[in-house]
Formats: sequence, C-alpha cells, structure tokens
Amino acid sequence: MRVVFDTNTVVSALLFGGSLAWLVDHWRSRISVPLVSRATADEFLRTLQYPKFGLSTADIESYVARYLPLAERTEVDETALSIPECRDPKDRPFLALALAGHADVLVTGDDDLLSLGGAVPFQIETPAQYAKRF
Repeated sequence: MRVVFDTNTVVSALLFGGSLAWLVDHWRSRISVPLVSRATADEFLRTLQYPKFGLSTADIESYVARYLPLAERTEVDETALSIPECRDPKDRPFLALALAGHADVLVTGDDDLLSLGGAVPFQIETPAQYAKRF
C-alpha cells in the first residue's frame, strides 16, 4: 500500500505518540510505503524546527532518521497533474504527491483535504480510519 501521510500526522506520531504512536512501527514494518516529495519533506523539516517544539539539532536529526529513510521519494511535476481545487493552497503538495506517487491513501486530519474524498483516485482518510485497516 502506497500512502501519503500529511505533516501533522507524521509529527504527531513521532513527537507526541499517543493514538498515533503505532505509525512509527508501522512505517518500519514496511506494511505500507510512505511517500514523500521534496515539498512535503521540506515542510516536515521546517515544522520540526518550530520554536514551540523546542527541539535541538540532534533531536531533529533523530526524528528525521525515524521517518524519511523509510519513505519512497517521488518526483512531482505539478504542471503535469490535474489537481483538484483545495481551499488551502498549502495542501496542494500532498494532493500532488498522492497523484504522482499513485498513492492508495492520503492520511490526514485536515478538513480541507478530507472534504476532497471522492474527487481523487485515492482514498483520503483520518489517521483513525487508516488504523482500522490494520
């Protein structure tokens, strides 16, 4: 299964655990293949540097090492894709990645992305919906 996890889902699983802690082992097990593009990886790195998280460089490197090496890097040319209109333009890279990477599922808690279910050739699910698959 090819999956795009939005940044909030990845950061929540790595930093806060809780109900999303299982995703870290899920990624390691290779049950699914997380997809990343340059844009989504850059956003992940930027997010880890937010002052509110108070992460050191070593912490950031540790979190990066727990996710990015497990992900398949996908080249995305947005001009070659028919991406549906999204209320939040910051969500566009995740839609583009899912399309370019032939994802089966995009996992997100973002209402703007969730509202596009049925308008794209892949499922859009909350982390809880995705967890029910396993």
